[in-house]
Amino acid sequence: MSDDGRQLTGHERVPSRRRRRFPGISTRAYEHPADRSALVALRKLSGFDTVFKALSGLLPERSLRLLFLSDSVRVSERQFSHLHDMLRDACHILDLEKVPPMYVTQDPRPSAMCIGLDEPIIVVSTGLVELLDEEEMRAVVGHEVGHALSGHSVYRTVLLFLTSLALKVAWIPLGNLAITAIVTALREWFRKSELSADRAGLLVGQDVRASMRGLMKIAGGNHLHEMNVDAFLEQAEEYDSGGDLRDSVLKILNVLPRSHPFTTVRAAELKKWAESRDYQRIMDGHYPRRGEDADASVSDSFRESAAGYASDVKNSKDPLMKLVTDLAGGAGDLGGRVRRGFDGFRSPPPGKGDVPGADGE
Repeated sequence: MSDDGRQLTGHERVPSRRRRRFPGISTRAYEHPADRSALVALRKLSGFDTVFKALSGLLPERSLRLLFLSDSVRVSERQFSHLHDMLRDACHILDLEKVPPMYVTQDPRPSAMCIGLDEPIIVVSTGLVELLDEEEMRAVVGHEVGHALSGHSVYRTVLLFLTSLALKVAWIPLGNLAITAIVTALREWFRKSELSADRAGLLVGQDVRASMRGLMKIAGGNHLHEMNVDAFLEQAEEYDSGGDLRDSVLKILNVLPRSHPFTTVRAAELKKWAESRDYQRIMDGHYPRRGEDADASVSDSFRESAAGYASDVKNSKDPLMKLVTDLAGGAGDLGGRVRRGFDGFRSPPPGKGDVPGADGE
């Protein structure tokens, strides 16, 4: 666990510190509204995941477990002990009783994942371990423990299995369109579940700047002296507000095949949550408990999800989202803007006072 004093990180020596712990915390405390509404609905289907766990022999899960056991390094007190300490610390902070197995696999690409039906497995690449410092890696480990605690590994595998079955009936008329809709919705949920796990990582690390640095390194590599967190967040602002409707369409096309949100977007979303009242309430010890999960309302969760999307559209500076807001509000000059072409929806460049300061990391 995290004790006062100093510890060797493997990259540099930094002071260890005690972190707040969240006994009995419900995953609803940190889940993105869209992720939470889907999970609440799935959890209400009694026995749903149990049935598919019984069918796990049809999936390559056992093969994957044997593969990692035979061709990766299992994290323990004797191997990658600093990761083992981080993993136990993350499970202690989020009150996850059973510590999931964790493996380090040889891959120069920085990556991490949480998979499994019977029990979650966390896998991190050597590229990630070598890229991040102690506190940045702590946020990543917390991110994966958040996936495990939320049950993402189970529900992701279940939904992927359903998608695989659906592909076998794609010959049915209009089947391809239906499959495309399923996959698109599935990936949208994946992206929101990543935002949830980012929040869990922040609750574990309790250092927003370290979380930001980690995301920035994943985007730009191990050249921290050449990068700046505030400038990185300005990129997210420019991405959200810049261009015209053509750029808005290209953004949608770019993100559709992805399981993760873009890195600058993740950083901006995490910063916004870290500055929110919800995060502060959790840090003060006020959060929903797991014992209350059975009473969680599906309809309330869907309403929160819809409200979250509506707020995102309303507050977005993206030209397409502004058009949607104008349509909802009955914009009087909409016809004139259409006649002027796509440039009529171009967002003006941000003013000097509209972007965050450029203080160095």
